[in-house]
Amino acid sequence: MNEQHDNGALRADLQALPRALRTLHKALIDVETVYFGAVGSAVEHLHLITHHPHFAWLQPISALMAALDEALDEPDKLSAQAAAGWRAAIEELVGPGAPDGTGFRAHYLVLLHDAPEVAMAHGALRQLLAALPQRLR
Repeated sequence: MNEQHDNGALRADLQALPRALRTLHKALIDVETVYFGAVGSAVEHLHLITHHPHFAWLQPISALMAALDEALDEPDKLSAQAAAGWRAAIEELVGPGAPDGTGFRAHYLVLLHDAPEVAMAHGALRQLLAALPQRLR
């Protein structure tokens, strides 16, 4: 994408990301839940996802989704630099950017290779990221 990309188009491209991230997040949770075993009710499941060490590696993507939602709620104009920053932050988690150092990437790569639903959600996210500007190096 070139620097001529207007604010409306940037916002539209960024607004497509939360849905793709939620789809990926859900796929990751679903697979991890299968690995974990029976969880009981939906409330018990939510408690496990948010508090159990087995699911703790998912916290970086959860936090990123929340921060992106907050940023998109702001009425301010979005710059190409800001969009590139969001792309870089997501790519630090899911690749191909340098890993963020949280250990998320190692777990993620296992599920990416083990679970078709994760691979499909990853592909959809990568397509959306390709529409965003990249940071200049």
